[in-house]
Amino acid sequence: MTTILVTGGAGYVGSVSVESFLAAGHDVVVLDDLTTGHRAAVVDGARLVVGSYGNQAEVTRLLEREGIEAILHCAARSLVGESIVEPAKYYRDNVAGGVALLEAARAAGVGRVVFSSTAAVYGTPVEVPIPEDHPLAPLSPYGDSKLFVERMLRWYGDAYGLRWAALRYFNAAGADPDGEIGEDHDPETHLIPLAIEAALGGKALDIYGTDYPTADGTAIRDYIHVQDLADAHVSALARLRAGATNLCLNLGTGRGHSVREVIAAVEAVSGKKVPAREVGRRAGDPPELVADARLAADVLGWQARIRDMETIVEHAWRWRQKR
Repeated sequence: MTTILVTGGAGYVGSVSVESFLAAGHDVVVLDDLTTGHRAAVVDGARLVVGSYGNQAEVTRLLEREGIEAILHCAARSLVGESIVEPAKYYRDNVAGGVALLEAARAAGVGRVVFSSTAAVYGTPVEVPIPEDHPLAPLSPYGDSKLFVERMLRWYGDAYGLRWAALRYFNAAGADPDGEIGEDHDPETHLIPLAIEAALGGKALDIYGTDYPTADGTAIRDYIHVQDLADAHVSALARLRAGATNLCLNLGTGRGHSVREVIAAVEAVSGKKVPAREVGRRAGDPPELVADARLAADVLGWQARIRDMETIVEHAWRWRQKR
């Protein structure tokens, strides 16, 4: 058993990951300032500490007091559009906050970190599916801030012996299979929950760009189920505990779905029409992002199990119906 700190463990991906760590027999402490996370999302068995990962002194004391042995760092600013108009917020919280967290870990002797990174580090892909050695050219301060932290991890590993794994998520989606934890963002920017809300009578869904060089003109993304992400976190921690380090891995299904295909899946699952309107492209949105996740399979023995869009949507729909 390992005692793990999960930053952002009251958020979407973090809370499902906490549940998986507990199921695997680990002891879990959640650090979350609850600005976007939800107290109710912290599952039974985990201990919640309300605070900021950017407060180096407080985090150092927390790590020492709780006997933390490893960190899953999920907390971050994560809105691409907001990062373009407010880059200072992203470099302050994601980058400077990341330095504070790593310094706290170093001071407390915590030698293993799993980092929640993103496919946004790649920018517009020059090949699809995208491998880990693809050129790194983020299109937004959000993606750039995540890449900064990846680079910090590499140098901390070289200089201080930190063992780390940076997991580049593609599009997290769905809800835990029991329908207890799902996406609850404010504002909500993710396609599947927005399409579900539109189907339930909310505002019409905006389709950002219909002139992409794709089969139906809309952007294509690789949607990975949040439970699969959580399972990858457990596997990555196990590999670090076994002595691995410098792991930089894509997490995705290797299969892309267009915006129109996602809308069709929501309509099929809900039995309702998704009202939508076509608007212009958003800054920072590449036409297609699909993972080459073979390296994660080789290194972690992990691959996405929930791969079809209708199942992903069904889990998200079930969670929304329970709310």
